[in-house]
Amino acid sequence: MTDDRAPHSAAEVLRLYDEATASFGRRVAGVARNQWAAPTPYHGWSVGRLVGTLTAEQARVPALLAGAGPDLSAERSAVSEPPDPTATAAADWVRAAEAARTALAAPQALARTVRTADGERPAVAYCARLITELTVHTWDLAHATCQDPHLAPELVEFALRESGARPPAAGDPQAWLLGLCGRHPAPLASLDPEVTG
Repeated sequence: MTDDRAPHSAAEVLRLYDEATASFGRRVAGVARNQWAAPTPYHGWSVGRLVGTLTAEQARVPALLAGAGPDLSAERSAVSEPPDPTATAAADWVRAAEAARTALAAPQALARTVRTADGERPAVAYCARLITELTVHTWDLAHATCQDPHLAPELVEFALRESGARPPAAGDPQAWLLGLCGRHPAPLASLDPEVTG
């Protein structure tokens, strides 16, 4: 099968990365204290596990760009929930995303090659994968915590291009993307309505 996706420019990828991290970060900031154990649509992971895993992935970006190899044990250890996620999760996310963004924006950073658990790949392609993951997981987080589930159309279009799928001529591109990723936008079991931030 031929991959006919157009290559991404470093400037485009960095701009969309900023948009994707900001979108996910707004949902992280909106998680209430009693929502961290709520299940998400992603394999039933809890909100705390999802946020912690994505935070750990952003935290790995500077090391990968500096030439480090994948540290699977470190990545896997990040999936356990902290004892009190509300105490640090939002701040941890902000720090990790800012550090990743600084590393990605360094001169020629996206022209490098990184070594991931899936093998070597151009840094610009790795960043594109991060954007796609963040976009879909933003919906997971929003859906699990009763926040706005609407994704930025530009990010949806980018994620569809990355998947190699063409959206239908009619219909909702976001619903198409979610379906491709195995998501079904049916309501989850209701959460405690007295959520507090």
